[in-house]
Amino acid sequence: MKTILVVAESRQNEVRPISLETIAAAQELRQSEDKVVVAIIGQQADSLVDALSVAGVDELVAVKVATEDFDADIFEMAVTNLMETYTPSVVLMPHSVDSLGYAPTLARKGNYGFASDVFGLHYDGDDLVATRAAYDQKVNLEVDFPGKDCVLMTIRPSVYKPVEEAGSPQVNNLDMTDIGSRSQNIRYVEPEGADDIDITGVDFIMSIGRGIAEENNVDDFRELAESAGATLCCSRPIADSGWLPKSRQVGQSGKVVGSCKLYVAMGISGSIQHMAGMKHVPTIVAVNTDPSASIFTIAKYGIVGDIFDIEEELRGHFE
Repeated sequence: MKTILVVAESRQNEVRPISLETIAAAQELRQSEDKVVVAIIGQQADSLVDALSVAGVDELVAVKVATEDFDADIFEMAVTNLMETYTPSVVLMPHSVDSLGYAPTLARKGNYGFASDVFGLHYDGDDLVATRAAYDQKVNLEVDFPGKDCVLMTIRPSVYKPVEEAGSPQVNNLDMTDIGSRSQNIRYVEPEGADDIDITGVDFIMSIGRGIAEENNVDDFRELAESAGATLCCSRPIADSGWLPKSRQVGQSGKVVGSCKLYVAMGISGSIQHMAGMKHVPTIVAVNTDPSASIFTIAKYGIVGDIFDIEEELRGHFE
């Protein structure tokens, strides 16, 4: 029997959705006799127990620490202590700015196997194999970990469907408030330009790119998206210009739209970085004046034409 340890994440005393996705990754990996242990670390960790009590979790550990917000030093030491207690063969955590602050250091100090941004897991016999991208998302590769008794992995968001069914795991509380840190958090600041829409959870997206040409044209496509029942998103140049919030950016440096079923790309050429966030969508419709645009290589339907002409035609349809 092996133990899979999942390190969940919270933000401002709320469980982050990626935590339930990471639990789903553990469920996919587990074998018949394996045990799944989920740990949540925070000043009020015990208040998050209910949100993480989902099916397939055998044990839930609420780790109380002295700080309300994420601290890399404290998390590194807390996870180290958990690993000493549970001796897991696999440790899974979300691929996030938090985990990247301490997971690589933890793996190096413990001489564990390590892989980041993992979106596939399986066993080949007794060997654990992780799938991740390489060369700027140009290829997918499989990584194994010969000679490693324990492997740490960060799980890509919006790949695994979150576990929603309620469960009744054994709950333990650990007090690690004595763990110190080299830093001190002053306050939590919301990202500039953020809005209240999480594009990773929507199923219909209309996205605009360089072909939009001018900021004045954004409102026309926003109205079209609203009429069609879509969420308006964008490629990086639009977000960098401040024409749409950064939270609406799709791509490697933006967000992966994991739940999207229909993606309409307006005036987007299809850089590797952008396609990393949406190429998995089952139905992609691309509109571009350049017939050789990369976006057409992954689109199910392609229209070689002017996005403004298409916008006008569609607007007439919805009026």
